[in-house]
Amino acid sequence: MTSSAGKDPGGARAPRAGQVAADEAAARKTTAGGSRAARAAAAPADTTATSTAAKSPARAGKSGRTEGAANAGGDTSGGRDGRDRSGGATGTGGSAAPARPARPTAPRIGRIPIIDVEPVVDGGTRPVRAIPGETFHVGATVFREGHGAVAAGVVLRDPRGRAGALTPMVPGTPGTDRMHATVTPTAEGMWSYTVEAWGDPIATWRHAAGIKIPAGLEVGLVLEEGAQLLERAAAGVPKKDGRRAVVLAAVDALRDETRSPAERLAAARSADLDEVLARHPLRESVTSSARHPLRVERERALYGAWYEFFPRSEGAVVDPTGVRPPRSGTFRTAMERLPQVAAMGFDVVYLPPIHPIGTAFRKGPNNTLVAGEHDPGSPWGIGSPEGGHDTIHPDLGTIEDFDAFVARARELRMEIALDFALQVSPDHPWVEKHPEWFRHRADGTIAFAENPPKKYQDIYPIDFDTDFEGLVEETLRVLRHWMAHGVRIFRVDNPHTKPVMFWEQVIATINTTDPDVLFLAEAFTRPAMMRTLAKVGFQQSYTYFTWRNGKDELQEYLTELTTGEASAYMRPNFFVNTPDILHAYLQYGGPAAFKVRALLAATLSPTWGVYAGFELYEHVAVKAGSEEYHDSEKYQLRPRDWAGAEREGRSLAPYITTLNRVRRRHPSLQRLRNLTFHHVDDDAVMAFSKRTRVGDVDDLVLVVVNLDPHHTHEATVHLDLPALGLDWQDTFAVHDEFTGAGYRWGRHNYVRLDPAHEPAHLFSVRRNSP
Repeated sequence: MTSSAGKDPGGARAPRAGQVAADEAAARKTTAGGSRAARAAAAPADTTATSTAAKSPARAGKSGRTEGAANAGGDTSGGRDGRDRSGGATGTGGSAAPARPARPTAPRIGRIPIIDVEPVVDGGTRPVRAIPGETFHVGATVFREGHGAVAAGVVLRDPRGRAGALTPMVPGTPGTDRMHATVTPTAEGMWSYTVEAWGDPIATWRHAAGIKIPAGLEVGLVLEEGAQLLERAAAGVPKKDGRRAVVLAAVDALRDETRSPAERLAAARSADLDEVLARHPLRESVTSSARHPLRVERERALYGAWYEFFPRSEGAVVDPTGVRPPRSGTFRTAMERLPQVAAMGFDVVYLPPIHPIGTAFRKGPNNTLVAGEHDPGSPWGIGSPEGGHDTIHPDLGTIEDFDAFVARARELRMEIALDFALQVSPDHPWVEKHPEWFRHRADGTIAFAENPPKKYQDIYPIDFDTDFEGLVEETLRVLRHWMAHGVRIFRVDNPHTKPVMFWEQVIATINTTDPDVLFLAEAFTRPAMMRTLAKVGFQQSYTYFTWRNGKDELQEYLTELTTGEASAYMRPNFFVNTPDILHAYLQYGGPAAFKVRALLAATLSPTWGVYAGFELYEHVAVKAGSEEYHDSEKYQLRPRDWAGAEREGRSLAPYITTLNRVRRRHPSLQRLRNLTFHHVDDDAVMAFSKRTRVGDVDDLVLVVVNLDPHHTHEATVHLDLPALGLDWQDTFAVHDEFTGAGYRWGRHNYVRLDPAHEPAHLFSVRRNSP
């Protein structure tokens, strides 16, 4: 829970659309301000090590290929005689010669420079993040002196340190020296990746031969040089591969004087030969980048649909006349709601705090300062004589009832996420047992929470500077208590108001023994804090999505989240609403606004969430200009007639069910870094696509949405067809998942979107591999 004052609304392939700008930016970074190579030594992520072949005569293996061991140290710039020249010498009977500056004992940069490797988090000290089967992009700037050709590839190492096959990198935008590849880890655990670069003598020879042979220059010598290079390459092709003969056939052709020089050269440029050399390149001066960490976590860390509800409201009985006191729902009554939540396609059921609630300074309905006799209080006011963070509120039932609730959710293939709010009410047992965990004012009283001029007398914040280790120990104890009862996901309340190093230590300790446990950061705060929380361990983060409703701001923000530096480690969770946040767009947009926001959240982000009542179009704020719900469930019971709403057509549940069904069927909607926006000639209409390779086909989803919930808009959608894996002249069939209608689309497409009917198209396209 956060106050409004705490919110900030503010196989390798050719590079995809938009890569040109990224490559040019990297090139500018490389060349700006003098020698980037000289500065690269200061950045661990870009430090390269060259093979020992660079400082001693080349050692030819059985294949005759010049390759050295990666990550070897030593000075690569010694004299020709190999002697140490780092210091001065003293003659016998003469004065000392002027001392030379000592040279570094390790190379400042590799034999083949590899710089500006991406993605790298905090100079390689923290891991990039992925899930099994998630493809991610690796880029680097690779070059060398002179005109010799270079090549590069990416090597993934699994959690046991075993290196996988080399994934070739392809050149990016010409003139930038950027190279790119995509790699895919296959299992959970701590992986790593490196970029390897090398001189490519065959490519260098081909370039020169392509000039000299047609000009009749040194024809025989040039062809023989090519034959010798290919002989070396053939020796490196394993016999079991069965393709060595292809290389040797090219050698024979180069030496076949019965053929014309052009024919002999053409044999050394064949597609079959290229295929073999791509798998078994001839490499010289092999250089490796630093090894960069890659944490691969379970699928739910990236993909899932969340549903938040208060167990105490499910099955609650409230007398509208106020004559009889209200009766709280329990875990047993809330369990009856689970099948309907599962039927809508949700994967995670998130529960606000389920612990005893304090009575001191308890808040009443709509956050009034005085609570009535039967007002239940806010679940975030944790702690009473009945217990604290490790205790079930008596009104909800027993720990056995909670276990049954968790088990029922598991039967329905859903997980339980539990709120973890590290704060207490004045009645919490910690206040008496551990007074040192709180800040005391000059008069001896414990300081309550404040966000001036607002005061929260019902909440005591924690002071982490008096017994840091004790608080870590108690937090670990509480988390492990709930883990033992089946909770593997924690939504952490306001983590940005606690020390970052605290969360780093807690999450690292938990994930060392239980790597499947996930933490969601509810931190609506400044970008630096949000990103740092993700870096230190939080697997997911709330975002500014709630406050991004216009086309330009949505496209700018999503571009940042999906292609920016943070996309390597920060995973968004797009909640359309929360108990604290009812945006004006929903307050005044009508049912169409609810459809639009659900569609955007469910298709732009792999993980999205809904707070109960959204599907009933609940939209009334406590007052004008506020984002707080009227009769907020934070302070009172809110039983709802779910079945009646569906019978009368007042429920968005069918629409949500369709969204989650489409998400499960389309892997492209389960990924983050595969988003492309397309141009539309109307500021209220936005178009975007998501594309993921599945086997030999592309899974492709295309969305066109009218962001104006009040008016019909007509527009032309101009698609970037290459970004969809198509040629500019191609046409293709699309199927609307909402209406069932089919259309034939191409580069330019007319749309008319009426929010009173359907404000968006959700198109699925399945095309065969070219």
